[in-house]
Amino acid sequence: MRTRLVMSLLGLVLVAGGAPAVAEPPHATPGDQPLPGYTVHNPPLRPEVVDGQPTRVLQGIHRHSAYIVEVPAKWNGRLAMWAHGYRGTGTVLTVDPPAYGLRTRMLGQGYAWAASSYYSNGYDVRAGVLATHDLAKHFGKLVAKPDQVLIAGVSMGGHVIGRSLEQFPGFYDGALPMCGVLGDHELFDFFLDYQVTAQALAGIRAYPVPPDYLTTVVPRIQEKLGLSTLVPGGPDTVTDRGAQFRATVVERSGGPRPGATPAFAFWKDFLFGLATPPAPDAPLALDPGRLATNLGTRYQPNSPVDLNRSVQRVAPSDWRSRLSPALTEIPKIAGRPGVPVLSLHGLGDLFVPFSMEHDYRTDVVRNGQSKWLVQRAIRTVDHCEFSPAEVGTAWNDLVTWTGRGKKPAGDVIGDRSTVAAPAFGCRFTDPAAYTGPGTRGLFSPCP
Repeated sequence: MRTRLVMSLLGLVLVAGGAPAVAEPPHATPGDQPLPGYTVHNPPLRPEVVDGQPTRVLQGIHRHSAYIVEVPAKWNGRLAMWAHGYRGTGTVLTVDPPAYGLRTRMLGQGYAWAASSYYSNGYDVRAGVLATHDLAKHFGKLVAKPDQVLIAGVSMGGHVIGRSLEQFPGFYDGALPMCGVLGDHELFDFFLDYQVTAQALAGIRAYPVPPDYLTTVVPRIQEKLGLSTLVPGGPDTVTDRGAQFRATVVERSGGPRPGATPAFAFWKDFLFGLATPPAPDAPLALDPGRLATNLGTRYQPNSPVDLNRSVQRVAPSDWRSRLSPALTEIPKIAGRPGVPVLSLHGLGDLFVPFSMEHDYRTDVVRNGQSKWLVQRAIRTVDHCEFSPAEVGTAWNDLVTWTGRGKKPAGDVIGDRSTVAAPAFGCRFTDPAAYTGPGTRGLFSPCP
């Protein structure tokens, strides 16, 4: 039903004037300066010492984006690009080195790495795709043309990665997206689902959300659903309708799976907080909710309340951007990677839910490209909560795979009973990480 609806509306959009063109950032400003309204914070990065020799660190601004490049003395001719996550809506551009110990690991293996701030903040995937590619090309002038280019990143950086592989086919040789928005627009559908299903079950209709939504409306919703005092690991205070809401959120975020119940308690307040009215005339990168829809969504479970009949149905207020195949600020990912992709995702993450992996896998399988995809579930609840061992193992496996080695092992994401099994996620979760801080204690011990 949803596919037929979208395809019909896509035809209307194309007849009405076609997909919007890719708008490059303005060039009136010199490329070695940020765009008007932005400033750069890129303090000197101290070189690492690899095999007794310091690395070479290069920093600057290229095409309005700040960057860092680091090259070991014994460079192997290969380059790793790092794609950062959502930076918020501020006006300061910042750059991160690869996280989870990857910087040291990459340099120790002879890889150079490079990271861009992108030329804008907000949820601007287009900026990430273009700025990362521009920097990778610029690396050829700063250092030398690399023999191989891999790309790794987190969260919104996963959206950047998924689209980058398709925007520039053949340019990247492999990818490591972590906690990534690989389901593109479906993320914002999930955020919408959270609000409208909670409202329907509480009997309080408030969409679009009013200015006092968080201070007045949400407390009433939480009280009616029994969420006000619900905490991870505490007593289960939900009402019958609150239990239906929780089950609906679990279904929409990836289906029954270990850790889903405490994850709901962990994230419940935060997800309500994502529904705030945008500023008038905000650009798409600052108002991604206008892409969201639930017109074709079927909710489960559908009792004791008939959600599919009572829930408010919302159409995107920006159909053109929703349906466009172009590189917009929030573009589609078709599921055609063409190169090895190894992804990591936390089972209990509800900021970028585990369903992103289901969505990406569905697209990749439909396009006959499942040979390029390996997915691994990690038993964590917080967003991007990985240990250096989990990420380091994934990176090493990707390096071997892209070096014409054997395709590495992964989890079976597409089978509902497998994902729901009590031990799911244990295979690639670092057992040593349970002793440290974090949310791993919300899961039962692995066998």
